Amino acid sequence: MSAEQQHRGPDGLDGLDAVTERVLDEVRRQGGSGVEATTRADLHRLALTRFAGSGIHQNTEDERTTVHLRVALDGGRSASVSTTRTTTMALAELVTAALAAARLSPRDAAWPGLSGPGSAPAGAGPDDATAAAGPAERAALVAAFVEAAGGLETAGYAQTTVLTSAIADTAGLHASATSTGAVVDGIARALPAAAGDAAAGPSGDPSFRADGVGRAAARALADLDPAALGARAARRALAQAAPAQPLRRGELPVVLEPSAVLDVVAGLLGSTFSGRGLVEGTSGVRLGEQQLDPALTLLDDPLAPGSTALPFDVEGTPARRTELVRDGVPRAVTTDRRTAAALRGSHPQLPATAGAHDASDTWGPVAQAPVLSPGGSGSVDDLVAGLEHGLLVCDLWYTRLAEAKRSVWTGLTRNGTFLVRDGEVVGPVGVLRFTQSYLEALAPGAVLVGSDAEALPRALTFGAAGTARVVVPSLRLAGWNVTGGAAT
Repeated sequence: MSAEQQHRGPDGLDGLDAVTERVLDEVRRQGGSGVEATTRADLHRLALTRFAGSGIHQNTEDERTTVHLRVALDGGRSASVSTTRTTTMALAELVTAALAAARLSPRDAAWPGLSGPGSAPAGAGPDDATAAAGPAERAALVAAFVEAAGGLETAGYAQTTVLTSAIADTAGLHASATSTGAVVDGIARALPAAAGDAAAGPSGDPSFRADGVGRAAARALADLDPAALGARAARRALAQAAPAQPLRRGELPVVLEPSAVLDVVAGLLGSTFSGRGLVEGTSGVRLGEQQLDPALTLLDDPLAPGSTALPFDVEGTPARRTELVRDGVPRAVTTDRRTAAALRGSHPQLPATAGAHDASDTWGPVAQAPVLSPGGSGSVDDLVAGLEHGLLVCDLWYTRLAEAKRSVWTGLTRNGTFLVRDGEVVGPVGVLRFTQSYLEALAPGAVLVGSDAEALPRALTFGAAGTARVVVPSLRLAGWNVTGGAAT
């Protein structure tokens, strides 16, 4: 039975299509023919196997259906509501609440109207084996990761997701699709004894703990290599068992592994390359100018064969391959219908784009399948070999936007940060704080792009974000501003 067939029936594609039709019928019954409405029904199944202490401690599976409704009446009085109940009474109550809220809303002169009839492209579609995977298949992923870590303590999760969505509006739009995703995300932890020295940690600290990370995301569970991820995590953990190297604060060249580049790309997509930021004046993007290094090309590619994305966005706009940056020149931002209409006068050449399937209402339109194209500068080791003095950064976390226009972010390194001298890693430096403009770090002349692109998970959560992957290579950057966690 295919993944699409599994999602036929009361809670699948047929069921979701029926839910959207019932909602629209109820809108017409309660509000009359003059009400504009878009409704979307999402069926999301997230199955998770967690492990800690190198053993599985939780298997869980959660399946939920969420119905979203946006209505507009009287020339643009609009409101959005949602529910996780799909009974006839619950859907009637959903419509009642939406209409009541819309009648109390001010008239929106910029209401963009509905998508109307149109066909979504096929997209990558679901992988049957991933959709059917159970605890045994996820446990096998965990076992391979743990074994490859070579006796180090491990923790993390293996996840499979299935997202089925149906969308319709009163102007004639009808679209539905299913996508799948699989993730392994884990750490290996080196203790002093594992490194062969009871005081092997930085500064001889016997309580030393060091983590290395291995993570990957794919459309199909079979495309994951958990053994390679476990071995990578172990290598990075053990490499931190040497004494910590002294380091001064300030700007240093860095090599960012893909897990760290993920954060840079995500930060730029949520601010600089969002149509809402351009409309509101908070984006620092300079469309058509050589703003970034010519080695950089950034795409939103939801229709790629390995994509985990749906072929339409939250408003039903068909997905398409969009060049956000080509050879360092920004070409587009991600838009929804509202931001596209607002930008039409000032930027008439902007291509039509589709935002992330579940993010437009809250965060504005964000690319749902970003790909930073790999370059020709080799592996992480090759990039390190060309570094006279700087840092190797394996991962970033706890990052927060400090200044939107320049895309200045502050955050911490984790899971391995190392000093590099004369092309060799000489030892760990511990956790560092950085405050850095991502745009300035990627400026012309500042970037070498690795050839080792990796697909990584965007988030562990329900909705499309829990299925999404981001494809990024490693980068070598001419400057990265270390502001804390190092000697003055």
